[in-house]
Amino acid sequence: MADGAERQHTRRRGAALEEAILRAAVEELTASGYAGLTMDKVAARAGTNKNALYRRWPHRLALGIAAYRRLATAVQPPDTGSLRGDVLALLHGANRHWSSPLGAILRELMAAAGGATELLAQLQDQSADATAAPWLTVLGRAVARGEAAPEALHPRVATVAVVLLRNEFVVRGVPSVPDEVLVEIVDDVYLPLVRGRGGPVRPV
Repeated sequence: MADGAERQHTRRRGAALEEAILRAAVEELTASGYAGLTMDKVAARAGTNKNALYRRWPHRLALGIAAYRRLATAVQPPDTGSLRGDVLALLHGANRHWSSPLGAILRELMAAAGGATELLAQLQDQSADATAAPWLTVLGRAVARGEAAPEALHPRVATVAVVLLRNEFVVRGVPSVPDEVLVEIVDDVYLPLVRGRGGPVRPV
């Protein structure tokens, strides 16, 4: 790199420098996964020094999470006309994501975060509320259709299915979850839980 170009990079400040670092981190994460992500590589790719990274992210895990969030996209709630269909569609989408190369990065990051709840929350788009949003949407539609009682509309109830799916990857270490397990999660756990909240409702 020419000296002039290098000096131009080092003069960047604020949002422009942060954007360049995040872009470099995304490229490194995509190319090498979290295991290959280093502050040195990101700094070199961004044309800056490690101090600029550490001023914004205290360690490589925090930077890796920020980069992952740039890669991840928001989940659009399905609308199949039934709660069972919606939940299965959400689980199939989550299963595809967790089985993909991007999902492998997510699993690496979650393993590295361990019990650090603040960092884990950042992996779920800043908050548990954001994670629950599509699940609350489909459950809210089910309540409106009379498939579920209003008492079922609770974040912990809404997200039970995806938490169980996540455990298959994180705890059991499976590369992908078979369809029959997804059906079991929905039919044996999720729907009975929803039916058990509140008064009688029509079958879901």
